[in-house]
Order: sequence, then C-alpha cells, then structure tokens
Amino acid sequence: MRVTVLGAGAVGGWLAAGLARAGLPVAVLARGATLAALRRDGLVFLEGERREAFPVIASDDPDALPPADILLLGLKSHDLPAALPLVERLLAPQTLVATAQNGLPWWFLQGFGGPAEGLVLDSVDPGGALARALPVRRVLGGVAHVGSRVEAPGVVRLMKQDRMLYGDPSGRNAAALAALVDALQRGGLPAETAPDIRREVWLKLWGNSNMNPLSALSRADMQSMLDDPGVAGLVEAMMREMAAIGARIGLPITQGIPERLVVTRRLGAFRTSMLQDLEAGRRLELGPILGCLVELARHLGEPAPTLAGVHGLVRLLERNLQPSA
Repeated sequence: MRVTVLGAGAVGGWLAAGLARAGLPVAVLARGATLAALRRDGLVFLEGERREAFPVIASDDPDALPPADILLLGLKSHDLPAALPLVERLLAPQTLVATAQNGLPWWFLQGFGGPAEGLVLDSVDPGGALARALPVRRVLGGVAHVGSRVEAPGVVRLMKQDRMLYGDPSGRNAAALAALVDALQRGGLPAETAPDIRREVWLKLWGNSNMNPLSALSRADMQSMLDDPGVAGLVEAMMREMAAIGARIGLPITQGIPERLVVTRRLGAFRTSMLQDLEAGRRLELGPILGCLVELARHLGEPAPTLAGVHGLVRLLERNLQPSA
C-alpha cells in the first residue's frame, strides 16, 4: 500500500510516522522550509526522549510523487477547499482519501438518510466542490484522539495518544480500511476500526464545537473554562443544542453532559487547537467546527441560539483581529 500525505503537520505527521515505521512507502507533498527539512533529515518524530527519523519521498510537485493507494489529508478542514486543485492532482483512479480533520467533514451527509441527506454545508464545502470531486465512496473517515504538535519544519512531537479511529462511511472499502488500520497498528499507533464512523465524528464534535470557540473568546484552557460556573453553563447550553440537532438527523447522543464533562476534565489545562491558532495569528477553523452546526440547525428549523451567538462572536473576533487595510 502506497501512501501520500498532504498536510504532514501535528496529526498528519503522527500518522505518516506510524505508516513509515510499519515499512510502508510514504510520500509527502510539502514546500518551503518543511520540504527542505524532509529532504535533509526525513520526517522526524519525537516522543519523550525518543527521536526517530523516517525517510520519505518529498516534493512540492504532485506529478513528481508516485501514484498513491491512500491519500492521507492532514490539512485542517477549512484549508481543504482551497487545496482541492492539489488534491485532484494527487489522485490516481484507485486512490482512496483518508481524512483526519476536526469538525464535520464534507462527506458526512452523503448517503446518510433522513432530513439532512445530501445537504451541502457552505461552512464546510463552499458550493459543494469537495463533495463532487471526493464523493463518499472514495473516503475512509478518520477521528484522531491525540495530542501532538509541530516543533519545527518536518519535526512532530507526540504528547499523548489515545485512539485513531478509521471507518468506511460508504461500506465499499472494507479491505482498504483493514489494511490501513493494520499498518497503523504495526507502526505502533493505537488505531481501531470504527463500525459507525459518523457517530464517532459527531461525538468528538460534541466537545470541540463548544470548547474550541469558547477558548478563543476567553483565551483560557479547558480546565479554567469548566472551573468558571458561567462558562460551564454556556458549554452545557451549547451541548444541549447540538444534542437536539443530532436527535433530529438520527444521531442521538446517549451520554449525559455531566459524564462527558468528567472526561473533558481529565485533559486538564489543555489548550485547544483553535486557541493555539488564534495566538499564532492563523485563520480559525470555525466553519467546520461550529458554523456547520448553525447552518444545519437553520436548515432543519431547529432552534440553536447559543450556538449561533457564540459563532457570531468568534466571527467578529477573527474579523477584528485582521490587519487593517
């Protein structure tokens, strides 16, 4: 199985290192300092005091990379629409796309059934370009439960890994799914096959859709937010509204909010990816994490005033932080 990685960052680099450790040929599309580092040193993986370097095929030209059986997308969800021309150049007829992004993915409602069947959410996939180019039948959906970061170009550090879940949302690619999960396991990653990958995506979003935007507004870690009664109440209100949306589309959440927040507290003073992006001056992954729920609720006629209000506040925050002309 040949793998090409687009977006070998915190999560994509972690997955690429595991696949390379399992002996798979891994290619990476990169540019600038990252490309130079990958060519010079390979993909460097750090965990505690351990340092590993994995040779990879690296190029900034999609045509210079070998045809892939799996194209692993490590880019953030809101960067995918602009990267679609590159993605299409990396696709061979047999290539499947394995995702690893936070938020609601473009393929989520394809073949889903119910009142949201086939709905294209502009907050995730403007104009439906991703859905047309990358239909669900070509997708292996992923949910990453991992803490990692990019320490330098081509250098990824693992802090904590829990699970990497992959599933086959169309039911057409069982053999490829099994091969991918097996390779990740052989590479030392805690990979599992998820029988219902959409449910896993939805459950992760149940936490991300409130903690990420509220951390950007408050500049606080998750423990600090949950220790504040006012913020904790806002978290619970957002979770109730998302649970109501899930019930409407056929994804009821059976876990109670207090039980879920106990799990969240175990992460301690964790700084969300959206807070890290805000502090680094990067564009926020707001559409796929929260805007999608506001848009979906509007389509369903489901009240979601708290989700919409927080979404509006973060949009204004991001807009007002942009450099003036």
